[in-house]
Formats: sequence, structure tokens, C-alpha cells
Amino acid sequence: MMDLASLLPIAAAFLVVTVSPGPANLGCAFVAMRHGRRAGVHFGQGLAAGLALWGVLAALGFGAVLAASEVALMVLKLLGAGYLFWLAWQSARAATRQYDPAPMTGDGQRWFRQGLLLNLSNPKAVFAWMAALAMGLDASASPAAVLLATALCALIGLANYLGWALVFSAGPALRVYRRLRRGIESVVAGLFALAGFGMLRAAFAR
Repeated sequence: MMDLASLLPIAAAFLVVTVSPGPANLGCAFVAMRHGRRAGVHFGQGLAAGLALWGVLAALGFGAVLAASEVALMVLKLLGAGYLFWLAWQSARAATRQYDPAPMTGDGQRWFRQGLLLNLSNPKAVFAWMAALAMGLDASASPAAVLLATALCALIGLANYLGWALVFSAGPALRVYRRLRRGIESVVAGLFALAGFGMLRAAFAR
């Protein structure tokens, strides 16, 4: 059985990585502000599902295989860059449109899929998992210990994304967004584009 002393470093390392501002948290905040709490929560759940899937793959050793395959890693980075550029384009278009204060009432599965795709298209997620798990696990760790650590980190990821969705769909965040909407959406578009260029550059780095 895994002891608490081994579990805490894993949880702490994963928490630091997960709460740090990045495309996933930025996307969750933006969806929650523009389309409402329901959309933000579904988007966050999709992000959490994608993160958890990367965690399972990392625990099974897929991360090491991916890191060793230059072609697979390049393809995944190119797909991730393309998706980030698409998000940048959507944000830029939103900045030019008339704002509708009514929350988006569309199918929650749409937002879940978008969140899922955002994290699945980010190969950095699996390396974050590998680094976190390595903080408290070694080659002698039992499957039960790996499963417990992975489940804990997945719950941390879910709580993080739901937190972003709830905070940025609350009254104070909405008031700021409505007052500065075009500027915020333009900045978000720029940040997504920068992240896309960063991933594109990483795809061809030697």
C-alpha cells in the first residue's frame, strides 16, 4: 500500500503544474465568461477527462514510448498547434461580434468535446504526468500505488478546471468581461496564437 509520504509530493507537483495558467485553464475561463457556467463546467469536465486519459497512458508507460518516437511526437504537436490556432481564430472572431449576455444553451457534449480535444492535443500533459508520478514512485511501485496516484492527480485536475469555470462565471468576473469584452477576447486570441506558435516551434526543434 502506498504511504502518505509518497503520495504528497506527487499531489503537490501535479497541483503546481495544473493550476498554472496555460491554454487549458485559459480556455476554461474564457468559455465560462462568454458562454456561462454550464458551458464552462462541461468544458472543464472535458479537459479533466483528457488530462486523466494522459495520466492513464503515462502510468502504463506510453509517455516514455511517445518521448522516444520523434515522428509520433511531432505529429501530436502539429495537431495541437493546429487546434490552438483554431481556438485563436474563434476568439478573434468573437471579439468582432455583438455580445449576447444570455448564456449559451447548446448541447453540453459540444463543450465537453472541445475541452477533451484541447487536452488530448497537448503532448506536454503526458510529460507533466510523468514528472509528477516520478516524484513519489519508482520502478518497484505496485500497480495499486500507480492507480491511486493517478486517480488522485485526476481528481486534482477536475477540481482545478471546475474551479476556473465557477470563478470566471461568477458575477465579478462577468462584470469585468462585459466591460472589457473586446480587449479580453483579443488578448485571449493572441495568447492562444502564441501557444500555437510555441508548439509549432517545438514540433520542429532538434
